[in-house]
Amino acid sequence: MLAAARSLGSRGAVFDRAYSTSRRVLPDGPSLEDFIKGEVDLKAKTKNGRLRLPDWLKRDALTSNQNQLKLKKQLRGLKLSTVCEEARCPNIGECWGGGDDSPSTATIMLMGDTCTRGCRFCSVKTARNPGALDPAEPLNTAKAVASWGVDYIVLTSVDRDDIADGGASHIAATVKHLKTECSHVLVEALVPDFAGKTECVEVVAKSGLEVYAHNIETVRRLTPWVRDPRAKYDQSMSMLEHAKKTNPSLITKSSIMLGLGESDEEVEQTLVDLRNAGVEALTLGQYMQPTKRHLLVKDWVTPAKFDYWKERGDELGFLYTASGPLVRSSYRAGEFYLKNIVEGRKGKKVPVAESS
Repeated sequence: MLAAARSLGSRGAVFDRAYSTSRRVLPDGPSLEDFIKGEVDLKAKTKNGRLRLPDWLKRDALTSNQNQLKLKKQLRGLKLSTVCEEARCPNIGECWGGGDDSPSTATIMLMGDTCTRGCRFCSVKTARNPGALDPAEPLNTAKAVASWGVDYIVLTSVDRDDIADGGASHIAATVKHLKTECSHVLVEALVPDFAGKTECVEVVAKSGLEVYAHNIETVRRLTPWVRDPRAKYDQSMSMLEHAKKTNPSLITKSSIMLGLGESDEEVEQTLVDLRNAGVEALTLGQYMQPTKRHLLVKDWVTPAKFDYWKERGDELGFLYTASGPLVRSSYRAGEFYLKNIVEGRKGKKVPVAESS
């Protein structure tokens, strides 16, 4: 799933009640859930002049099957959170439901369901001090994943600026438990920027995972408007670069939301910056307003434009580029492809691609 998406994404939301009074409330309008359920009159303009949903983003109402209900019950029993639910991912039915030929999958969100940051695109709850971490979470996560019988798992997390190491040791412990409980599983971790602390990046990069992911989310110009003020464009780039230098065998990965008012030239420069930082896997998807309190969609990016960015990603040398309106940072097709890359490197000793 895109996680994720950390939307795309991943971490942060509106500030909690204790300090939300100081944050400007965005105009009301239809939510992502309204669009998915088809409960929006696409021929009429909203009172705030919102863009109407294009045909390529219309989806059937989400339904639950037995696989989805079983997975949800298990996660609740182990007190685990998922970014699939917290970020209101539009692909949750597909991933959680699974099928005869594919197991149910979910992206586990570590360190609870409350973030210390307030990114304006994300629906995850926010608080200054979300409370102590659950010491049983790393092992419980590993046991849950082992019972699913999957061979690729994505971990993500909220930001925890209230903890000295940002939760790096907690994430690393989860990876190590996973490798103990189900050694065959390939692990992708979509992690915070750890407030620019390179030693925290090193703890996770050396934990035994195969894919180190951190989302840049948007272009440089829009970063202060879209992300929490503590999340900086250059800081994110440097964290990705440091992870690669710390462990060159890692595949590093990032994600971009489109439709927030960015120009083609700005997207192009972001792709170049990611490649220069050594990033090898990229996902691009349409930003969709998760609730009425979040940033408005400025543009519906066409499938043809997403195809163009897929081609540009390939031309710039990314090992894998997933680009489409409903692609999210944790994306099943991408996970399958990255699994093949990782296994190919392990079996054939394929050299790590150099940054362009």
